[in-house]
Amino acid sequence: MADTAQKPAGEGASTSLNQAKMYQLVLFPFNNGATNVYYVLLMNYIAYYANGVLGLVLAFATTMVTVTRALDAFIDPVVGMLIDRTETKFGKFRPFMVLGNVVMIVSSLLLFYGTRLIPEDATAVKYVAYTVFYILLMVGYSIQTSCTRSGQTCLTNDPKQRPTFTLFNTIASLVGMGVTMAVASIVGGNVGFGTEAFFNFLIPLVIVLSAALTALAVIGIAGKDKKEYWGLGGESKEGDENKLTLKDYVQIFKSNKELQRLMVAASGTKFAFAVATNTSVGVLLYSCMMGNYNGLYLPMYVMGYVFSAPFFLGGLRMSQKHGQKKTLVTFTTLALALYVGVVALLAMWNPGNPAFCLSIFSTEGGFHLTLNAYTIIFIALYGLGYGAYYSTADMAIPMIADCSDYEMYRSGNYAPGVIGTLFSFVDKLVSSLSTTVVGIALLAVGLTQLPDTTTPYADGMNWLTIVLFCVIPMIAWVLTLLAMKGYTLTGERMKEIQAVNACRKDAISAGMTVDEALGKWQTMDQVPEKYRA
Repeated sequence: MADTAQKPAGEGASTSLNQAKMYQLVLFPFNNGATNVYYVLLMNYIAYYANGVLGLVLAFATTMVTVTRALDAFIDPVVGMLIDRTETKFGKFRPFMVLGNVVMIVSSLLLFYGTRLIPEDATAVKYVAYTVFYILLMVGYSIQTSCTRSGQTCLTNDPKQRPTFTLFNTIASLVGMGVTMAVASIVGGNVGFGTEAFFNFLIPLVIVLSAALTALAVIGIAGKDKKEYWGLGGESKEGDENKLTLKDYVQIFKSNKELQRLMVAASGTKFAFAVATNTSVGVLLYSCMMGNYNGLYLPMYVMGYVFSAPFFLGGLRMSQKHGQKKTLVTFTTLALALYVGVVALLAMWNPGNPAFCLSIFSTEGGFHLTLNAYTIIFIALYGLGYGAYYSTADMAIPMIADCSDYEMYRSGNYAPGVIGTLFSFVDKLVSSLSTTVVGIALLAVGLTQLPDTTTPYADGMNWLTIVLFCVIPMIAWVLTLLAMKGYTLTGERMKEIQAVNACRKDAISAGMTVDEALGKWQTMDQVPEKYRA
């Protein structure tokens, strides 16, 4: 696809679209893949390190995940303001991508290796060091993640290209999050999740993989991380588009109703996903209940991605034709309906009857297939439900770019950093509760340590698993559907917004002020025909 820059009004053919080249669309999402590597570490395994390796109490280990992620949420808006005010020869976004990754590398080494050097009897020092290094890691994480949501605004505004971010982001996540979780589940299933051996293998993998993906993302955005792709150009209503104040940011949040609705829809679903995919929940289901973690977790995990593939391809076509809202609502409704069946199946589970337990294969007495009807139905319902949901899990990211373009259309302000991080603020604040919820739930069934593949089944684990694995996601999906009812940024609406923004930008580059452009062009029928792509 051509790398199309807009021409000033009166200089021949123009276009309302800033299009990206294919390699840019493919590579920039690896920034999300790079941070997702650390996301897996922070949300799924760090509590195992605190509890299993350092010997910190379970309540502290799980609560710290919530506290530090909540702190991360408050860091995000600050980073967003810095991004919006930054202009360097290296660009606006790339400095933060590199800086964030370097901070995470240093803090990971300190957290997962430095804390082990603390003497056993220096318990208080362990708690303090763990907390400080953990917070430093979250700061680096926040710096880099902020660029995923904000950077895509300068990458492309083409309604046909922007939905592809979800597809390419999924590929990036498969390389980042998928590889990390798959490898960790295999290693952890053999040596234990709360052991030094597990983290000695995992941490170098996380550091190298994330750094490599960051390098790819930097290459991807390099051609677009330039001033001509940042906003409308010209001077803002305040006299300098890089000098938006805190008051302006508060006003943006209050006035941008579409961003508010997207926050509600995405943050609840993110929370539910974090709970349902938590390693402890997987252990409860596949080990404590079904008794075969190594034989079930990885096959089910892989099948979830396999079932997602047709939804991603179908969703891409649907989003390009009807807009991303249509795809999100359709697939979320389908996932909600299918998970009703998953709840019913898990409620029918009977450990005394193999016909009502999950079973795929057995290695006792040689490898042989043990697939039963219960498992086939579970795979169909869970696979299709997970596939439908997972294909929309990151759809909020390109939708944030739509909200940013809408804000530029509404007020003339180009503030992708703050809009992206305002979203992250609520998203992380809500999802930060996931590990604490799981920790409290485990305490409710009498566990004082995080469950491992050697943890025996205890009374109440089945219903606890149903709530964590199914009911909480279903509640989140209902909230998503309610929030999307009032969301107006449909495919057709975004075409109008992009056309108006393009017309204004060309006029501003030709000498008109931002205020004059905002007043002159407000609807599609007011702009010249050449902008109606």
